[in-house]
Amino acid sequence: MNTITALFYLFAAVLLFASFKVITARSTVHAALYLVLAFFNAACVWMLLRAEFLAIALVLVYVGAVMVLFLFVVMMLDINSDSFREGFWKHFPLAGFIGVLIALEMALVLMQGHRQTEAVPISAAALQMGNTKVLGIEIYTKYAYPVQLAAALLLVAIIAAIALTLRRRKDSKHMDASEQVKVKKADRVRIIKMPPVVEAPATKEGPNT
Repeated sequence: MNTITALFYLFAAVLLFASFKVITARSTVHAALYLVLAFFNAACVWMLLRAEFLAIALVLVYVGAVMVLFLFVVMMLDINSDSFREGFWKHFPLAGFIGVLIALEMALVLMQGHRQTEAVPISAAALQMGNTKVLGIEIYTKYAYPVQLAAALLLVAIIAAIALTLRRRKDSKHMDASEQVKVKKADRVRIIKMPPVVEAPATKEGPNT
């Protein structure tokens, strides 16, 4: 076993452990942090496969931006995770069926890839450009529409996350910008006319004065 193989097994073991903790952690914040660890180890696996662009994109986009958004939404919503666990065993058969179906589909895809005996030919120009440039050419030519569809889905997810944080709650104060713009001086300031000099009130004199 060489060094690359040992590192692959190490990163894969940590990735599986972090993925398991994501779905079993009782705290949503801990689950998000374990997901950060899973993304980081997945990026390390991409580096071992010499896919530097995918590894850097995984760290910068998911770990640096998406997970920060996840943590922000989780902390702002103050989600009670105990209420989500009440119907766990009720929905477990359906969730297990979907999980097995996804595992079978991934197994079919991986087995089909390992059955290929002939290597895909790579042109000399592609080798000179590097994998990052070749990947960019493939994305913006052959896979332009799927990339635009994924961008639209991410935009909808961002808007939905912002809308969830702006919902009205009893323990939060809500400000309406349109009402603040329409406000007038008479609604906020009341001017009272008072004389410049106020006479002192008269005191009652006692019998000893």
